[in-house]
Amino acid sequence: MTHWRGQSRAGLAETIETYDRVADAYRKRHEDRDPVADQVDRFREAVDGPVILDVGCGPGWESATFAERGYDVLGVDVTPGLLEIAVEEAPEADFVRMDMRSFGVADGAVDGIWACASFLHVPRSDAPDTLAEFRRVLRDGGVLWLSVKGGSGTRPGDTYEDDERQFTLYRAGELRELVSEAGLAVEAVSGGDWVQVFGTTP
Repeated sequence: MTHWRGQSRAGLAETIETYDRVADAYRKRHEDRDPVADQVDRFREAVDGPVILDVGCGPGWESATFAERGYDVLGVDVTPGLLEIAVEEAPEADFVRMDMRSFGVADGAVDGIWACASFLHVPRSDAPDTLAEFRRVLRDGGVLWLSVKGGSGTRPGDTYEDDERQFTLYRAGELRELVSEAGLAVEAVSGGDWVQVFGTTP
């Protein structure tokens, strides 16, 4: 189920169309996962349960890692071309086309949410409700790992020809406050080019 709250259907379609068009190039450009390997390990150590939701899973790299280590993984994304790659990349995981702003997932059904470089495509006006949705599907004691580009305001994509993606940028303090207001305890925040938040549900 896909919802289009807070952003025009056409605007979201342009972002999806860009990712669809460059799916193979995106896979090759970002296939080295060493930059997030330590965060993956830290996340896995914190998650106390088998169910992981990989939000904005893209080509499914982390979905594959989690599934290979015995987790029950559901990868969600809104880009068909990336989901096709993810199915190949992580055959032991499950995938579905779904907008993170409204999951088709039961309350408290998830032990951990991994959201790597995906929340930054949510318009800032939708950020509080989206984080509340993360909190809804996380069980008590669940874990959230979230990474976004650091900065302020928004910016368009500039990596690919005719790149029509839109990015929402965050300062560490702003993201900490949003995650906290959604009902999660913020355990750690790091700033810089990428802002990363570890949160847990009470």
